[in-house]
Amino acid sequence: MMTIKPINRICVAGAGAIGSLFAAHLDSVAACTVLTRRQEHADQLNAQGLRVSGKTNRLARVLASTNPADLGDVDLVIIATKASAVEETAKSMAGHFPNALVMTVQNGLGCEEVVARHGAWPIISAVTFMSGNRHSDVHVEYELDTATWMGPWAQRNASYEQVQQVAALIEAAGLKARAFPDLLPAQWSKLIFNATVNSVAAVSDLPHVRAFAKRDDLQDLGHLVFAMMDEGKRVAAAKGIVLFEDPWEMNVEATSHGQTGNEDYAHAPSMLEDIRARRLTEIDWITGAIVRAAREVGVPVPINETLYRLVKAREASWKINKHNH
Repeated sequence: MMTIKPINRICVAGAGAIGSLFAAHLDSVAACTVLTRRQEHADQLNAQGLRVSGKTNRLARVLASTNPADLGDVDLVIIATKASAVEETAKSMAGHFPNALVMTVQNGLGCEEVVARHGAWPIISAVTFMSGNRHSDVHVEYELDTATWMGPWAQRNASYEQVQQVAALIEAAGLKARAFPDLLPAQWSKLIFNATVNSVAAVSDLPHVRAFAKRDDLQDLGHLVFAMMDEGKRVAAAKGIVLFEDPWEMNVEATSHGQTGNEDYAHAPSMLEDIRARRLTEIDWITGAIVRAAREVGVPVPINETLYRLVKAREASWKINKHNH
């Protein structure tokens, strides 16, 4: 029986909406530091602290820096950057935090392998359903108080007991968490849900509204959402993965209740926010992951491939249009 050392010091790498929510809450149960990519971001956090409004209200005083060496040794690192920034973050962590557990909380698949290339840390895989709206470098509004699911990454020896310890710590900090002995069934449920909702939102410019679950008339968007998720489910089945939750049910559930009383639920998925801001999306890690897995198992996924290519085309259009203006 391995002894589990207490987690007293935590570093959150990446202080976007998700990272900020983790850092501001976990600061109440451990000493929390933040690894940022921009110096100005670190300076603002050090001067003003990190404020959360919405589902909870709190102000955390965190030590922030762009250099891991400034943050000392820690027991847990939560990498909460976008999938596309994991490589750069993990590279900067190489040679630092030798005694830490590392937890990845990205959309999609494959970030654990990226982290493992840069250090020998035990790795916990996680996916989160909570969301926030980032008002500034130092203020995040906590919108969806849904859970973070986590489990040991099979290829790097974090134990289920360590996963349970981290989940308990996150719950003690006022957030929701759930530990799994094997995260893959939950990870794939989230992947299929995400790949569909994000891609369709990115192409249609619609936030995640009730239309995503409507299948009454010929024109209804729910037909496309259902068919795209069905392709993803066939890929998971071919890989021998028994899904933890049905992505279509997750979609119906999310769109059927407004978060604030009776108004229509209209969460803007991260990929839609990226498209509107003309930032590169995480499409390669999400829908791209399903397309690649489908090729490995020989399952046709024409809808996923089409949406994947349309989002890539949208990204390409900004470069062309920039030159033509």
